[in-house]
Amino acid sequence: MRGGWDVLAQFHPASAPSVPGCTADEFVLGEGVLERIASTESPQPNLALVSRRSASLARLEIANLGSAPWVLFLDAVSDPGNLGTILRSAEAMGASGVVLGQGCVDAFNPKVVRASAGALFHVPVIDGASLSEVKALGYWILATSSHDNSESMSITEIEPRKPVCVVLGNEAHGVSQPTEALVDGWIRIEQHGRSESLNVAMAATIINYELSRRSR
Repeated sequence: MRGGWDVLAQFHPASAPSVPGCTADEFVLGEGVLERIASTESPQPNLALVSRRSASLARLEIANLGSAPWVLFLDAVSDPGNLGTILRSAEAMGASGVVLGQGCVDAFNPKVVRASAGALFHVPVIDGASLSEVKALGYWILATSSHDNSESMSITEIEPRKPVCVVLGNEAHGVSQPTEALVDGWIRIEQHGRSESLNVAMAATIINYELSRRSR
C-alpha cells in the first residue's frame, strides 16, 4: 500500500467494498462475522492482515534526516492511547522517527494502531534501541520537565545547534534516572493555568509542532 507495507489479505462484509488499489487476496465475511472478530464494538468495515515490520536505528543516522532534524525517544510510555497519539502528531509534523525505549507499550498493540490513525505505517518506529545509542549518532538530547527547574528552557527558546532527540517520560514517573544521566538539557512548555502538567501525548504534540515550525 502507499506506506510501503506488505498487505497479505483483506477482509470485509458483503455490504462494504474492498480497498481501492489493494491487490491482496480478498475475503468476503458473512453477516455478523466482522463484529465477532474485531476488537471494537463498532469496527470499521475493512480489516487487513499486514506483514509486521520495524525500522532500524540506521534510519536515524543524521545523514538520512533531510529537513526534519528531530526524533522522539519515549521512556517507558505505557498507555497505548498516548503512544498512538504521539505517533500521530510525530507523523503529522514530520518528525524523522520515534524510538521506543524500555518499558514502552508495544507499537502494534491494537489500541496503539487505532489511536495512531494510520501514522504507524508512515513514521519510522525503532523498537529496542537505547538512548545511549541514539546519542552516539550525534543528537543533542533534550528531556521534558513538568516541574520548576532553573536549568530548563522554554520550548519556544530552543535554538537547535544540531539534530535534536526529545525524551518524553512515563506518564506517572517522568524521565527515569538512568535516562537523566544522558540528557544534555531540559525543556518545558509554559503553562498559565492551574494544571500541574500536561498529558504526555499533548506535550509531544506541542513539541512536535514547535520543532516542525522551527525546522522549516
